Amino acid sequence: MNTVEASSALVRRQLPIGIQNLREIREGDYYYVDKSGWAADLVGAGKAFFLSRPRRFGKSLLVDTFQELFEANAPLFKGLAAEHRWNWTQRHPVIRLDFSEGMLRGRAELDERIRDLLDDNASALGVQCQRQSIHGRFAELIRQAHDRHGATVVVLVDEYDKPILDNLETPAIAREMRDGLRNLYSVLKSTDPHLKFVFLTGVSKFSKVSLFSGLNNLRDITLDARWSALCGYTDDDVDTVFAPELPGLNREEIRRWYNGYNWGGTSVYNPFDVLLLFDRREFHPYWFETGTPTFLVDLLAREAVFSPRLDRMCGDLELLSTFDVEHIAPEALLFQAGYLTVHEKQVLDNGDTVYTLGYPNREVESCLNRVLLPAYGVPRQVALASRMALLGALKSADAVAIRAGLHALFAGIPSDWYRSNPLAGFEGHYASVFYSHLAGLGLDLRVEDATNHGRIDLTLRFAGRIFIFEFKVLDGDRPDGSALAQIRAKGYADKYRSHGQPVHLIGIEFGRVARNLVGFETETLNAIATE
Repeated sequence: MNTVEASSALVRRQLPIGIQNLREIREGDYYYVDKSGWAADLVGAGKAFFLSRPRRFGKSLLVDTFQELFEANAPLFKGLAAEHRWNWTQRHPVIRLDFSEGMLRGRAELDERIRDLLDDNASALGVQCQRQSIHGRFAELIRQAHDRHGATVVVLVDEYDKPILDNLETPAIAREMRDGLRNLYSVLKSTDPHLKFVFLTGVSKFSKVSLFSGLNNLRDITLDARWSALCGYTDDDVDTVFAPELPGLNREEIRRWYNGYNWGGTSVYNPFDVLLLFDRREFHPYWFETGTPTFLVDLLAREAVFSPRLDRMCGDLELLSTFDVEHIAPEALLFQAGYLTVHEKQVLDNGDTVYTLGYPNREVESCLNRVLLPAYGVPRQVALASRMALLGALKSADAVAIRAGLHALFAGIPSDWYRSNPLAGFEGHYASVFYSHLAGLGLDLRVEDATNHGRIDLTLRFAGRIFIFEFKVLDGDRPDGSALAQIRAKGYADKYRSHGQPVHLIGIEFGRVARNLVGFETETLNAIATE
């Protein structure tokens, strides 16, 4: 762990919190992470692209950068990567559709918003459209802009999917929104000869069949390793652009809390987190708290997702790249919304690509597991009180207090929950509550920790100690010692005996009838002295 030393040569600037306008950033005294070179490279790589990234990841600023490039506003790019890599003598008319503002609650509201957007663009481009239908009006706008300006048209769509995502809890309305947007985006195929460049971005990737029917030329670069850092801040960006903000903050903690988002290439930080950290000077789940993942939590509970497996889920390209209103796979939603990210990419012998997913960082792991606990029956106040008690018990390695804290956690689940919730019969319920409770502490956890004798259910490294947990669910309420016996028999502690830290073996047995701990055995192994 290191703390960055201050340097008198560093000059602090304003933090561009909430600013998605390139002109304002460049003309004001703001920090700017230069993405103009990436934007220029993408334009040179093709004609029509789609990019999915989580919310608050700088997508709108990227869209604005494309607009300024195509409108040839050269002064904004002085000293930037694109300055000498762009043809500033050629201007193109830009149509920009932004669905990020407000909440649309029906097809009529969506159609009204689209007409307003088309009219605003027509006015800005100096053309008049006569067609009344949305499909016809959009096509007319593209053709007239081409004729009026004598150059092919650029279409930029920001938050293309927000009207659908805002209504996922009401599938009938979500389908209406999907159909309305499909009507709009289908124009991009018939007007292709009039188009120079098309870029659509949002959070989710809906299937081409449902939303982009016929738009075969739209290239999805979401999981293209070359563009993994197109949005977000890299480690190098944090160390160079924001160097004046680093003194006084633990650099390794910044990395642990906020880095780790990856789409197959370079890992990045969420800009919103980094900027709020530098502004408030304290570690906090800034990004997570900007949106309550109610729909996501409900989906995970409904699908009985085994929470210990969230940090090692797998999916192929088809599963991770698409979902639709009628079928939303938990893996796809978790990945596209930013709660899971790519940890490993493997190409199989048959050519298929399989991605192993996991949490990007401490912020997401701890916060997601905290909001999952109520879905698994644990009241929020019970979880909070137990979390505080467990943290102290683990710090002092007090086995009696650890058992008491875990017993209180499960005892706090109301009996009515077991009678009325289908998750009560879920085989992994006890393990999910146990894991999510520990994960909510934001500690160094390893699930199914591999050894040469098998896999440890859970390993925790904390306060100079190593805790090895094994848990069993028993049909009856009579403990049989099998959990701790397995730790011993498999030699799970061997992996950590040479680490110079005491190793605590903890076997936990749950009883289905008691709905709580019925067995709790511990053993402590002192560290092996090493030279």
